[in-house]
Amino acid sequence: MAIPHTTAALIVSIPRLVTVVVLGIAAGTAAHLWSSRRHATPDASPPVVTPVTAPVTPSVTPRLRKPKAQKPPPPSLAPSVQTRAAEGDRATMMQLVIPVKGIRSNELRDTYNDARGAGRRHDAIDIMAAHNTPVLAAAPARVVRRDNGARGGIALYAMAADNRTIYYYAHLDRYAPGIVEGTQLRAGDVVGYVGDTGNAGAGNYHLHFEITTTADPKRYWGGASHNPYPLLRTGITQ
Repeated sequence: MAIPHTTAALIVSIPRLVTVVVLGIAAGTAAHLWSSRRHATPDASPPVVTPVTAPVTPSVTPRLRKPKAQKPPPPSLAPSVQTRAAEGDRATMMQLVIPVKGIRSNELRDTYNDARGAGRRHDAIDIMAAHNTPVLAAAPARVVRRDNGARGGIALYAMAADNRTIYYYAHLDRYAPGIVEGTQLRAGDVVGYVGDTGNAGAGNYHLHFEITTTADPKRYWGGASHNPYPLLRTGITQ
């Protein structure tokens, strides 16, 4: 049976109609979604975090303390020669008594470097004085040796309290009473009397006076020599 023309056209148009309806529904849905998003409250912006910076502490330069001045060591109690390490340094000591009674410093003559026999140096000071003038202890010391030799004649070795410094008195006429080995002398004590014994020469009355230092207290002779003249120039006259 033949389908009428109108009916056939309608059948053909149904699928197209369905497609249009579907597309319309889809478009409407999309429009609704777009409108909903447009009017929705926007998301809050993430908070801005400001970094916290630790305060910068200014650098402090430490103050350096000024070192305290060192106190000088106390002077030696022994009135004796203080030798230095360097060879040839002149010894220093406290004020001495000029070891011949009545002699003033301006009467002294420096004979330390004078030549003596066999090419040797004098290494002492000769103090000229009248026969039997008292010879005095130049500084506190202990008598360690009474001697009577060809050169020094009647002589005396006395050691200071430092056990290093030796005072030597030579060409004595005799010892003062009570002067024996072990006698403790005070500065100015009479130890003997001016003479011309030993190799002084007959009638050449004087005191031969030496100052030496020794490293060995048992060896009181032959120590390092020191010129007494500069020391006696500021000496005490008695």
